Amino acid sequence: MEDPKMKLHCGFLFPNLATMFGLHEKGLDFELVFVDWVAGESKTKPFLTNLNPFGQVPVLEDGELKLFESKAITRYLAEQYKDIGADLLPNDPKERAIVSMWMEIDTNQFLPLASTLIRELIIKPYQGLATDFTSVQENKEKLSKVLNIYEARLGEFSYLAGESFTLADLHHLPPIHYMLKMEEEGVKDLIYSRPNVNAWVQKMKSRPAWLKTVVQGDHIFELMRQRRLPIQFESLCHDLTAVAQTTAMVTGNN
Repeated sequence: MEDPKMKLHCGFLFPNLATMFGLHEKGLDFELVFVDWVAGESKTKPFLTNLNPFGQVPVLEDGELKLFESKAITRYLAEQYKDIGADLLPNDPKERAIVSMWMEIDTNQFLPLASTLIRELIIKPYQGLATDFTSVQENKEKLSKVLNIYEARLGEFSYLAGESFTLADLHHLPPIHYMLKMEEEGVKDLIYSRPNVNAWVQKMKSRPAWLKTVVQGDHIFELMRQRRLPIQFESLCHDLTAVAQTTAMVTGNN
């Protein structure tokens, strides 16, 4: 008999964590299929032919449906499984439009800057490439201005689209998660120095679905470590485990 579980083909980095986060928020059972894109596994002919012709992860299989692009996947989960788990998209058209607006803000304003910091301060060191610190400084300054707008918004509402956690919030946490692991001066302060932004992040980090996501992310780090990743990633994997365990204890005591 065919396995009814969904399959999530994923690897390292924030789009994969966002998809896992969405699946856990909906309480859905799925099989995690590790794809070592660093080693080129997402560029093989079977992967390109059967899963994603662009050679990227994550990819979700739900029966005959195959979806790639993390925001498309989480929106599908929110709509197809609306009556299961957390409600990540409101019914009211105006409220849904606000969620969509903040998802676009993420795509066009926040993520390009955050992903540049992740590339320069995490990916390049792993690849043995030199970090462009001029780019880092420029993107920190630009992101600071963007987060000032977030700070004002989150002073009015608990979450970006209103008083409920939605897809708009969900997609911000994975890149922020990586930002908070960076040792570069000033990166963490982009979050911690803004009380409303920091409170929003801490609320999201305490969600049970995120704690499960961090554990699975740690599992992926371990799989990559076993393939002889550099010590920077091994250390980050250890840090993620410590964060997940500490947060779980704090949550359990509240």
